[in-house]
Amino acid sequence: MAALGWLTPRRRPATARSVLAGEAAAEAAQKAALPTGTGELPATIEEALEPAFPVAGDTRAAAFFDLDNTVMQGAAIFHFGRGLYKRKFFERRELTRFAWQQAWFRLAGVEDPEHMQDARDSALSIVKGHRVSELMSIGEEIYDEYMADRIWPGTRALAQAHLDAGQRVWLVTAAPVETATIIARRLGLTGALGTVAESVDGVYTGRLVGEPLHGPAKAEAVRALAAAESLDLERCAAYSDSHNDIPMLSLVGHPYAINPDSKLRKHARSLDWRLRDYRTGRKAAKVGICLDVYKRQSARAPIAPASRVASGRPQPVAAAGTSRSHSINIRSRCAT
Repeated sequence: MAALGWLTPRRRPATARSVLAGEAAAEAAQKAALPTGTGELPATIEEALEPAFPVAGDTRAAAFFDLDNTVMQGAAIFHFGRGLYKRKFFERRELTRFAWQQAWFRLAGVEDPEHMQDARDSALSIVKGHRVSELMSIGEEIYDEYMADRIWPGTRALAQAHLDAGQRVWLVTAAPVETATIIARRLGLTGALGTVAESVDGVYTGRLVGEPLHGPAKAEAVRALAAAESLDLERCAAYSDSHNDIPMLSLVGHPYAINPDSKLRKHARSLDWRLRDYRTGRKAAKVGICLDVYKRQSARAPIAPASRVASGRPQPVAAAGTSRSHSINIRSRCAT
């Protein structure tokens, strides 16, 4: 298991390979960046009860979204593998392994280090010798076949809120940057930070630039992109489902735990980070309860302005005629 040491970001600082992977991802993301999207999607009840965020017109703010189990159900690299199998890139036994690993990931809700390492090694060996342009074209088809219907509507709405506020939105993922860029473009996002596979004259060599964009490497990528784009990380937001992304979440002023694993949920609650969980039917019931509480509270007293600014960051304000502790209690009952 020594070879998997890079998968324990909380026990070691970013290495030179993490920095290299992060800088390579940031450079690739800048080259493929898209214009800010437009459109509207409805906010959730939790968002209505929280301070106004994102702040419209704040051009030094941006949002960074993990992909697997945060934006998309399951792992993008496994969906990509299914598409490659359909096109005879590898044998059936490889598909069986991909399917088992994907099923485990969906049921457990957390990444298994050995599964993720195995998937990356397999992907590198499969694409070796193929042209980058060929895989990009195939990736477009695979998105339509296996990924489009697996986007979490709730997370997409969060991303759209940032776009509507005039902010840039980036995916940050261990998936290949080519795959991540396709997904970002299809969702109308600005761009993507992903694992960079080495290519020479447009042909994959079967090696990576640095290491997979995972754990501390994600944080380094976000840091590098923020410096290049003149972003203020304290005004930025980050979203993830995994405790492996705590380094990235800790970089920004507005961290969110989305569909969190148990370790991230515990960590997020200890630091009062915001939580969203779109995985279960309980969500609809909780939103209904929250709406009832909100309506009863609104009927008793008018609502004060949604936020106030203290130390440069929005803070919750209690409704007029109520204590701040009561306002917070309403929010806690509605949060996941």
